[in-house]
Amino acid sequence: MAKLSNPLAFTPGPVTFFTSIAYAALIIALIITHNTVPPAPQSPTPINGVNLTEAWQDLQVLTPTYHPYNSRSNDQVRNWLLRRVNNILKDNNVTDSRDAGVRSRHYPNRTGSATKPAAYIFDDDVSNLTFSSAGSTTSTAGVSVYFEGTNIIVYIRGSQDDDTEWWNDPKGRPNGKGGVLVNAHYDSVSTGFGATDDGVGVVTILQLINHYTTTGNTPKRGLVALLNNGEEDFLNGARAFSQNPMAKFPHSFLNLEGAGAGGRATLFRSTDVEVTSAYRNSPYPFGSVISGDGFAKGLIRSQTDYVVFNGILGLRGLDVAFMEPRARYHTDEDDTRHTSRKSLWHMLSSALATTQALTSDSTLIFEGKSTAKGGVEAGHGHHGVWFDLFGRAFALFRLHTLFSLSVTLLVIGPVFLGSTLVILYQLDKLYLFSGSRLYHVSDGDERIPLYGWRGFFRFPLLFVIAAAAPVALVFLVFKLNPFIAHSSEWSVWSMMFSSWFFTAWFLCCFADWARPSALTRTYALTWLWTLSWAMLVADTVFQTHLKLAGGYPVLFYSMSLFLATWISYLELFSLPTKAKYCRRKMESPRRDSISSTQLPGSGSQEAPAAPPDDQRGEDEQADERTSLLKKDKRTTFANYTHNETDENEVAVVDEDNASEKKDSYVYGDEQDWSEYLPRWTWLLQLILIVPINVILLGQISLLLVSALHQTGSDGSSMFLVYIAMAVFSILMLSPTLPYLHRFTWQIPIFMLLVLVGTLIYNLLAFPFSENNRLKLFFQQEIDLDLGNNTVSLIGLPWYVQEAVDSLPSSSGQSLQCESAVPGNRLKCSWIGLPPRVVHTHPQLPLAKQVRTWVNYNVTRVSSKNSARFTVMGRESRACKLTFDSPIHNFMVHGSAPTDRRFPIVPEGGSKEIRLWSRTWNRAWVVDVEWEGPADQESEIVDLEGKVVCLWSDDNREGVIPALDEVRHFAPGWVAVTKAGDGLVEGYKKFKI
Repeated sequence: MAKLSNPLAFTPGPVTFFTSIAYAALIIALIITHNTVPPAPQSPTPINGVNLTEAWQDLQVLTPTYHPYNSRSNDQVRNWLLRRVNNILKDNNVTDSRDAGVRSRHYPNRTGSATKPAAYIFDDDVSNLTFSSAGSTTSTAGVSVYFEGTNIIVYIRGSQDDDTEWWNDPKGRPNGKGGVLVNAHYDSVSTGFGATDDGVGVVTILQLINHYTTTGNTPKRGLVALLNNGEEDFLNGARAFSQNPMAKFPHSFLNLEGAGAGGRATLFRSTDVEVTSAYRNSPYPFGSVISGDGFAKGLIRSQTDYVVFNGILGLRGLDVAFMEPRARYHTDEDDTRHTSRKSLWHMLSSALATTQALTSDSTLIFEGKSTAKGGVEAGHGHHGVWFDLFGRAFALFRLHTLFSLSVTLLVIGPVFLGSTLVILYQLDKLYLFSGSRLYHVSDGDERIPLYGWRGFFRFPLLFVIAAAAPVALVFLVFKLNPFIAHSSEWSVWSMMFSSWFFTAWFLCCFADWARPSALTRTYALTWLWTLSWAMLVADTVFQTHLKLAGGYPVLFYSMSLFLATWISYLELFSLPTKAKYCRRKMESPRRDSISSTQLPGSGSQEAPAAPPDDQRGEDEQADERTSLLKKDKRTTFANYTHNETDENEVAVVDEDNASEKKDSYVYGDEQDWSEYLPRWTWLLQLILIVPINVILLGQISLLLVSALHQTGSDGSSMFLVYIAMAVFSILMLSPTLPYLHRFTWQIPIFMLLVLVGTLIYNLLAFPFSENNRLKLFFQQEIDLDLGNNTVSLIGLPWYVQEAVDSLPSSSGQSLQCESAVPGNRLKCSWIGLPPRVVHTHPQLPLAKQVRTWVNYNVTRVSSKNSARFTVMGRESRACKLTFDSPIHNFMVHGSAPTDRRFPIVPEGGSKEIRLWSRTWNRAWVVDVEWEGPADQESEIVDLEGKVVCLWSDDNREGVIPALDEVRHFAPGWVAVTKAGDGLVEGYKKFKI
C-alpha cells in the first residue's frame, strides 16, 4: 500500500475533492452569471443626466398596446415620443426653437454656454425609399418594397463638430470628423407589446438624449439618436434613414435591439476590434464573438438594423440585444411584467459607456473627412476576438493576434515536447514507450520489465466509448421527445454531463484494475494535446480563409494542454536512469525472484527462484524493504510476467512486491519506479487545464443553447441543439480523463442516479409549459371577391393540431394541413370567425362586407407588357401586389429618385411589391413592367396575381375574433404570434 498521508498526492481523496470542487465552482459561477442580471443601482439618478426611475416609467407608457407600423397605436407612440423628446430638452433648459429646415427643429443654447450643446429634432415625415431583397438563389425571384418613413432623429452637436447647418443645403455635407449613431426601433410586432423588442432600447435612447443635453456632458463628437419606425416588417425604418441628411454624418453606430424578452443585453456582433474597444468600458460586458460568426455565416436567420448601417451605409459599429427567453419573443409576454429594471439598467449602462467612448476616443481609426458621396469616411478596422469573463471583465484582441499565437503554438508545442523526449532518451530516463530493458549480467543478458507501454492505447478507446454515450442519447431523445430542451434544457445538460462522466469513470476504473500504470495521466494528456493540436490546425485555417474568430477557446485549451503535458514529461526527470533502476532491481536481496526472460545465446536458460523468507540464511540482513507481514494480495493482469514459471513462483513475486511497496510511494500495482515521481504536479496540471476549458467552452455553450433551445417552434432543427450540447459536454469534461481512474465511487454513482432520473424525465415529460410556451403562428386570409374566410395556425406537427382541435370554431371541420417552411412545420387551416377590421354594415353578408375593403384598378399602358395599378385599402396603410411570374421593373408614383445603393428589383426579378404608407387609406399608383418568354418577345403576355391589403391592429377585442379565440381557448402552453406582416390579409385576384 502506498503512503497516502500527503493531502495533495495523486490519490483518490485529493483527486476527487479538488477536481469536483473546481468543476462545481466554475460551472455554478457560469450558470449564475448567465441566468442573473446585475442589480440596478439604488439611486434613481446613478449618473448625471440619467434617471432610471423615469426610464422605467417611460417603458410602461410606451408598451401598454401592440403598436406595429400598420396600427393606430403606432401613431400614438410616435406622437408621445416627440412630446417626450421636447420635454427632455425643455427640462434641460434647451428651449429656444426655430425652423432649421428639413422639417427639423433647432434647440440652440439659450445662454450661449459652451457646456451645453445645441440639439436638433428631425421629425422625418418626408423620406421614402424603394428597394428590394433577392431570393434565396440567383434564379429565385425576390421582393421589392416601397416604404414611407416616419423616423424621429435627434442630433446633439458635439464640441468638435462643424457649427453650420449643412443639412439645409440640398447638396450640403458635414465638414467635421463625424459622429456616432445610436438606433432603436419604436414599432412592435402585431402580437407583442415590445418591452424588450425594442422598448428598452427606445427608453435607453431617451436617457442618452437627456444625459448629453445635461450641463457638462457635451460630447466631443456629435450624437445622432435615431428612433426608427418599421424595423419589424423588413428593416424598413433603418433603410428610410439612409434618405435623411443626417445619415451622412455618423462614422460609427450602436444598435440597440431585442431578440428575446429580458435577461442580459448581449453584444451580438461588431464590425471590428477598434469599435469593440468602446464596449469594453461597460460595467457588465456580456457576449462572445461566436454570435457574430453565426450571423456572418448565415447560421442565424433573423436580422437587425445592423446589416443596414454596416452593409449599406458602410458604418462601423456594434449590435447589442437581448437574446432570451426566445419563447416570449414576439408574444404578449414581451411586456414590462416579464422584464425588469435590472435588464433596463444593463442595456442603459452599456449604451452610455459605449457612446461615451465612441464620441470622445480619439484613438479610434476614423478618417475624419467627407467623401465624394457626401458622408463621413468611416475608415477600416481589424477583425476582432472578444468575450466576457463572468460578466465582469472583457477580453479583446485582433484576429491577426489569434492567428499569430495559433501558428506559434502549433510550432512550439511539438518542438518543445519532442525535444524534451529526446533529452529524456539521452539521459536514459524515457520510461515512456519502454516495454523492458536489457541488463547485462555475468551469465548473459536479462530483460527487466518496465511496463512503459501500459496505458498508451487506453485514451482513444475510452474517449470514443465515453463520447458515444451522450451522442447515443442525442438520437434517442431526438427520436422520442425532440422538443424537451424547449422547457428543460438544464435537464438535458445534466443528462449529457452525467452520461459521459459515469461511462468514462467506469471504463477508466476497469482499465486501471486490469492494467494499472503510473503513466496513465501522461499518456492521456499526450493524446488530449494531440487532439487539441489537430483542432488548432483546423481553427487556424478557419481564421485565415473564413475570418471566423469563434474558435478562440481552442488556442487557450491547446496551450494549457501543452503546458500540462510538458509538466508530465518533466516529471520523468525525477526518475532514476533505466540502467540504475535495472541494477537496483538485479542487486536487490530478492533479485532471483524477479521474473525475467533470457535472450537467445545467454549463459543461462532459466533464472533460479528465490527461496521463501522462512528459508533464507541468517546472514541475509533485513532492510527497509523487508516485509513485516505476510498476507495474500489480489492478483491483477499487472502481477503476471511473461516467462515460464509455475504458480508458486508467481505467488512469490506477488508477495514480495506487496512487501516492497508496503512503505513506498508506489500506488497500488503500478510500476515500481513510479515511487520516484512527484506526487503534487497533477494539481498544477488540473489548475492549468480545467479553468480555461470550463470558462471558455462553458460560456460559449450556454450562449448557444440559450439562443437556440427554443427555436424549434420557428422551424430550426433541434438535433443541432442536442448534438451541440453533447459535443460541449464531452469537450468540457474531457480534461478529467487523466484523473478519473483515481476517483472514488460516490460522485460517479451519484451521477449515475442523475442520469437515470433525467433520462426518464427527458423521454416522458411534456416539452412545453405555461412558462415556456410553444409559439404558433397566426394568419387569416379572406378572398374579398368570394367572401371565403380561412384561418391558419402554423407550428409543430401534432401540437398545432391539438391546439386547433381545442378551438370551438374548428369543431366538426376537416382540417387542411400542409407542410410549411422553414423546418418540419404544419400549416393547418379551417373556416374561422370572420374579422371586423373594417367598419361595414353588420347586416350585410360577409361576401358583400369584405368586397369594399380593397379597391383597385389595373390597365395596360402603351408598352405591351406593362400596366398601371391603383390600389387602396380601407383602414390600412399596407398593401402588396403579388405576381405569379416575376416582374422586372416598377415605379410608385410620388416616390423619391432611385438610390443606387438600393436596387429596386433584384437580378431574378420580383414576385411581390410591398407598399407602405405613412398615411391611412392611401391610394398607391404603381407602374409595372414584365417580360415575356425569350421565344415570344413580340407576343403580349398576360400577368396574373393578387392585390392584397393587410390589417395588423389587434388592440380591441372583437376586431379579429379568430385571434381572440386562439388566445382564449388554446392550451396554456400555446403562445400566438404573427405569421406575416398582416394578421389579416384580404386579397382580390387580377389578370391582365
